[in-house]
Amino acid sequence: MPALLHLNDISLAYETEQGLQPAVSGLTLGIDKGCIACLLGASGCGKTSVLRAIAGFEPLRSGSITLEGAVLSSVGQGVPPEQRRVGMMFQDYALFPHLTVEGNIAFGLRRWDKTKRRGRVSDLLALIGLDGMAQRYPHELSGGQQQRVALARALAPEPELLLLDEPFSNLDIDTREHLAFELRDILKTTGHTAILVTHNQAEAFAIADRIGVMRDGGIVQWDTPYALHHHPIDDFVAGFIRREALMAQRAQAYLRGMQEQA
Repeated sequence: MPALLHLNDISLAYETEQGLQPAVSGLTLGIDKGCIACLLGASGCGKTSVLRAIAGFEPLRSGSITLEGAVLSSVGQGVPPEQRRVGMMFQDYALFPHLTVEGNIAFGLRRWDKTKRRGRVSDLLALIGLDGMAQRYPHELSGGQQQRVALARALAPEPELLLLDEPFSNLDIDTREHLAFELRDILKTTGHTAILVTHNQAEAFAIADRIGVMRDGGIVQWDTPYALHHHPIDDFVAGFIRREALMAQRAQAYLRGMQEQA
């Protein structure tokens, strides 16, 4: 069975004062239907550029991107972002402050029949555990609740692919870890294919079926969380995994210490 999403030898670059700056170079990747994938790496490694290219926000310098066999992007042409059947969830939630929870979730369903739209919103509120909060506004919700609404809004139009750009970076450590597992459960329940971009190893290992460790615009190792942890392909991957794990342990120890002092 062919991959749902296929990135074929894609390259991206940005115009800077110093000239053309490569961001992604010759990256090839296939993601199967129902897979939760993650691009993991330090800032500047190219992971967000890949996500933006899939969403249709960045043009390709070479290669192509296909979804279910249909070309989304190739050199010099591309399907408009709103026609790609791709949902996106941002790190800053991007909820509309003047709309209720119901209004935010239903924003992309304006062409749906009214009864069908209300049913879809109701189903999603139950899925994210926010029954009874349809008429609240974003400022009346916690950060974790706002992120759940952002997820429901991204899922509402029934996209073929969901893109998540550092979705937990604005949350505290405890909320972030709880939501990571919750997000995986929701995506597995709905059967959605998703790509998460993060620099946080704990999030990647909690959510993803497959992880691509990135460096300098390419994927060094594309594997399961278990294989990355126990069988890193080289010293870079081994060092990155160990370093991130140590940082996470220190952050958790610091948080516990602060809680004990309080």
